[in-house]
Amino acid sequence: VQPNNYSTFYDDQRQNWSIMFESEKAAVDFSKQVCIAKCNSSPALDSVLCQDLLLGEGQGVEGGDSLEVAYTGWLFQNNGLGQVFDSNINKDKLLRLKLGSGKVIKGWEEGMLGMKKGGRRFLIIPPAWAYGAQGVAARVPPDSTLVFEVEVRRVKLAKECSGSDGLSVSSRDSRAPSPVPSSDGFSSD
Repeated sequence: VQPNNYSTFYDDQRQNWSIMFESEKAAVDFSKQVCIAKCNSSPALDSVLCQDLLLGEGQGVEGGDSLEVAYTGWLFQNNGLGQVFDSNINKDKLLRLKLGSGKVIKGWEEGMLGMKKGGRRFLIIPPAWAYGAQGVAARVPPDSTLVFEVEVRRVKLAKECSGSDGLSVSSRDSRAPSPVPSSDGFSSD
């Protein structure tokens, strides 16, 4: 996925190609179909399949960063998108999560790494990285492969802290554990 509704790929001979789509929606729909085709052509899905839909801006997120996300989750049924089992798209609240805290399924922890603010990504998550053999009562049958479209709306990088020389040091550059972010610590930009 590239800016301005472009996608690039290379063929079996390693020759690069670009496609320009008429609209963002057409580019996004094509990218989703590519990810579904990857899933259907793999003998056994044993890790998370990720396909960027929109790249976003800024620094890619990593463990310890706090995010606010909008998402929709589908069951993967009949080699494609099945029924929606969860979404916060038409709700007032975004989902807040801290990557690496273990509060969301393993497939999200893995699949969201590297996303940027404003980015959208399509994730196909095998049962072992989702809810496994237990599923979720009345919503996710046991051993279900799940599909999510996630959009990162806000990012709060791991807490900034002050170094001993008085200069501000990002926790990514220091060995000190980052403190728990406050709930109002998200900037509106």
